[in-house]
Amino acid sequence: MTTNEVAQLLVTLFNAGEMEAPYHELYSPDIVSVEQEGEFMKCDGMAEVMKKGEWWQENFEVHSASASQPLIADDWFTVTFTMDTTHKPSGMRSEMTEIAVYRVADGKIAYEEFFYSPMSE
Repeated sequence: MTTNEVAQLLVTLFNAGEMEAPYHELYSPDIVSVEQEGEFMKCDGMAEVMKKGEWWQENFEVHSASASQPLIADDWFTVTFTMDTTHKPSGMRSEMTEIAVYRVADGKIAYEEFFYSPMSE
């Protein structure tokens, strides 16, 4: 798939509530995932990314979520995600927006990095 096709499918799946499907359909087994903070600041490989996803599901209830249309440049694309969540351990509900930057290699997402304001702010 082209970068545009990967980006469009990611957004379509996410906006349809299929938040797990991109991992199986669009991600390279050798994915590198980078967060701004937390236990999973850098994940190398699909096994670590799946552990991060399990942690997310255990700790957050998602009330609503949406992805913007992607902005594409060569092998890179970016999407803005907006989410309304409740942090399960604290019961704190909040809305957040993050920018995700992706790199596509060999038709799969090979790199992702998320930019957002730290939770402590």
